Amino acid sequence: MQALVLVGGEGTRLRPLTLTQPKPALTLVDRPFIRFMLDWLARHGVDDVIMACGFRAELLRERLGEGGGDRPRVRYLEEPEPLGTAGPIRFAADQLDDRFLALNGDILTDLDLTALIRQHEERGALGTLALYPVPDVAGYGVVRHREDGEITEFVEKPDLGDVDTNEINAGAYVLERSVIDRIPPDRAVSIEREIFPRLVGHGLYGLRLEGYWMDIGTPERYLQASWDILERRVDTDLGSQLDRGGPLIGDGARVDSEAMLRAPAFVASGAEIEAGTQVGPRAVIGRESVVAAEAAITGSVLLAGCRVGRGAQVTGAIVGAGAEIGAGAEIAPGTVIGEGARIAATARLEAGARIDPAGAIG
Repeated sequence: MQALVLVGGEGTRLRPLTLTQPKPALTLVDRPFIRFMLDWLARHGVDDVIMACGFRAELLRERLGEGGGDRPRVRYLEEPEPLGTAGPIRFAADQLDDRFLALNGDILTDLDLTALIRQHEERGALGTLALYPVPDVAGYGVVRHREDGEITEFVEKPDLGDVDTNEINAGAYVLERSVIDRIPPDRAVSIEREIFPRLVGHGLYGLRLEGYWMDIGTPERYLQASWDILERRVDTDLGSQLDRGGPLIGDGARVDSEAMLRAPAFVASGAEIEAGTQVGPRAVIGRESVVAAEAAITGSVLLAGCRVGRGAQVTGAIVGAGAEIGAGAEIAPGTVIGEGARIAATARLEAGARIDPAGAIG
């Protein structure tokens, strides 16, 4: 099975992290985020993946390589300009099979793609959408369908008093090649707003899938996805390595016997945790990062190569690769610090602060 993964967006909601890295290449716990998707696709028989790239495509290729082994083969197709969510499918037409998966590259999920493909084949569908139930449909469009799954209507931003379904488009589709002919060439096209509504009544189906689904496109969701992986709320290959009730410490990490690690927590290879520190609950310490004595990291992610000074406190924040936080500094919840930024000793960052890459505070 073949999959086209749409990874051309600029990830603006995750800035400043995405000013220096494409969102799919950002580390989520222990690996580039998009590798969780590749692992998921491999579990459902996908052996060929085309990445429809845009922003900083060369960095994504550098982080992922060409795949192979236990993962699908990975190829890269760079859009000459942003083409929306359907335009890349048309752009990739000469590389796509007669039937393929198309996926939004922003999601962390363990939904049953095998069941989606099976229903698509059984119905002889032109396209089949994964549908996911959400507790609150505010801000989403919902999808109405018949009992056999045939889609009858898409309702954008429905009146909450008139909602009769909580199923949304989960950003994963099985498509027949003939759908490509319905996509206008050489311009940005929305598959959700322009293509799928035109397919209603012509073989478009949906299937409700239970499991885990998260769009990681905001700092809050990025953090929540990190904790969901560590707490095994989503089925991932990393989950099999997690010891129930305890933190996961990578090979070569150095954790002082007088440091306090509270699960869930992950300390990557080469990281160093000094005496008297508190790490967790809910913390990720990236490769080669150093947390000095008496510092506290809670509800936060430090990406690779960070330095946290003595007695500093980092709470509910994301700290970009190579950033430095001075001794006694306080980083408040919701803060996102860009790659290579410098926070001076005893500085105080207010909740929700955004620090640009290589920026300096204090």
